[in-house]
Amino acid sequence: MDRSFKSLVCGVAFTSAFLIAGNALARQDTQQPAPDNTKVNQRDRKSTEPTADQGKNNLSDREVMRRIRREVVKDKSLSTYAHNVKIISEHGKVTLKGPVHSDDEKNTVEQYARRVAGDGNVIDELTVKGEQK
Repeated sequence: MDRSFKSLVCGVAFTSAFLIAGNALARQDTQQPAPDNTKVNQRDRKSTEPTADQGKNNLSDREVMRRIRREVVKDKSLSTYAHNVKIISEHGKVTLKGPVHSDDEKNTVEQYARRVAGDGNVIDELTVKGEQK
């Protein structure tokens, strides 16, 4: 075999090996573990726990949920976690559930709910990420 052809084949083989290894390492660095809300989801499946799809939401309950959600999502300083908390209204009582990134976010979401539903009508079950119940 010609020496330059052997060099070319070896060069291609080594380059391919380095690229494959490099891509595998890069993927490991950028992949984060998927969030695991199994415990929270199991809690929320209990028939005694209020969820947005249970019961018969009347028009005023849906309007309360819509107004709180609008305020939460409009606040761009909040994380995606906070934007996606569960907001459940039943007979004028609002329950907030789900993880947020900080105590500040927890307080902010609760403040939005209190402004819409009233001080005595909010049940805060939000958890700061990492302290799952």
